[in-house]
Amino acid sequence: MILLHIKKVMERDEILKAIEEKYDKLGVPVDSMLEGLLWSTPITYWDYIQTDTLLSLQSSRTTQPDEMVFIMYHQVNELLFKMILWEIDQIAKASEIAADKFLMHLGRISRYFDMLCNSFDVMANGMEPDQYLKFRNTLTPASGFQSAQYRKIEFASTELINLIDARHRESIDTNSSFNHAYEHLYWQAAGKNHATGKKSTLLKLFEKKYKAGFIDFMQEYNEINLSKKFKQLPKDVQLNQELIEAMRNYDYIVNVKWVMAHYNAADKYLGGKDKDIEATGGSSWRKYMHPKFQRRIFFPYLWSEEELKNWGTF
Repeated sequence: MILLHIKKVMERDEILKAIEEKYDKLGVPVDSMLEGLLWSTPITYWDYIQTDTLLSLQSSRTTQPDEMVFIMYHQVNELLFKMILWEIDQIAKASEIAADKFLMHLGRISRYFDMLCNSFDVMANGMEPDQYLKFRNTLTPASGFQSAQYRKIEFASTELINLIDARHRESIDTNSSFNHAYEHLYWQAAGKNHATGKKSTLLKLFEKKYKAGFIDFMQEYNEINLSKKFKQLPKDVQLNQELIEAMRNYDYIVNVKWVMAHYNAADKYLGGKDKDIEATGGSSWRKYMHPKFQRRIFFPYLWSEEELKNWGTF
């Protein structure tokens, strides 16, 4: 008992010494800090998570009850996008990264996207179609297209050339400016009038708020995106089958499974026997969304020619 007591005292002394050293370096009197603990209140779950603030962020625009489901669903999506970007950074911003750590973070990212894919059941079965079609008209021209975090996930996952509209890839090379590349990203097509090429209000508002930040982000991740980090690994590590499968799995989940889950949810609410209802942003969502048309692939070098040819159909 005496030995245990001595051990506890020594640990406590060591902790106090470490605290003192820490605050000395910061130029903060440790005695003042410790005295402040006497008057502080204990932390609570609701303060730490900021529950009250979080639950105050839902404001519906209509009298339709299911609009609240729609709002909360998309807010959860944005929180998961933030978690994904956090995990990507653990790979992208590491000066050196071992295969097992790369795998660990990639696994987390894929699991978050699996959650997102499965969550479309909320969209497909959680709202009454007639309610959705009523409140969606108040959202024009807003669209999930305008999720800046999702665009950042794309930029942080692969080289820009893989995000360029396939029709314009020949005009893009390593000497192209980031602004030029931005103007030819695959999703630009959904925000432009196909006949005139003019940008829609949807795209103009999106760019006014985010374009400058996107250009900076594109530059920042140009050499540290997931694809580049994979290629920077030692050759023998790049041949690790478990890592290759994890990369392929992430690519498939984001660019086929997630997209098709979104597509199928849209089909339930916007699909018509004779004519589809337009997306709130005005795009032809069937052609824009389907992966066989988008052909967005993060890691094309990890897929066979046959797989690339049949992308979005397997």
